Amino acid sequence: MAAPKSLSRTTPSSVSASTITSSLLTVQTSGVGFTDLTAEVAKFVREVHAREGAVTLFIRHTSASLTIQENADPAVLVDLTTALNRLAPENVGWRHDTEGPDDMPAHIKTMLTATSLHVPVLQGALALGTWQAIYLVEHRARPHRREIVLQFIGATD
Repeated sequence: MAAPKSLSRTTPSSVSASTITSSLLTVQTSGVGFTDLTAEVAKFVREVHAREGAVTLFIRHTSASLTIQENADPAVLVDLTTALNRLAPENVGWRHDTEGPDDMPAHIKTMLTATSLHVPVLQGALALGTWQAIYLVEHRARPHRREIVLQFIGATD
């Protein structure tokens, strides 16, 4: 493997994680799809006066998930939904169908994605890339009330 032509890194900084602040975010979904949570998470970071540390998101469900994905082209979210549906289709003989044909596929889609995310906070802001957003992914066809635990650990102003 060839060495990279150019590397740069900022000087390391240290803070004491003197604060742990938590909040419960409730989201009403409208069925299958992506809900952008970025603004709400950024608001939480501002409200707790976060300076340096990390925010963790944890969804308290097994048929919805969290992801960080592109926020510029909506076609990305459509294609991701298509891919998940191909990986875990409905009506293929799943044994667990207590709540309908989308029940087991929703659990598989959650397993393939994430139930928690960790986002660094630098200088009081989420350290997301230019084209990144934080999404709740609803895998069930009917609307649901979803709960996400937000927790900041780090230094505050």
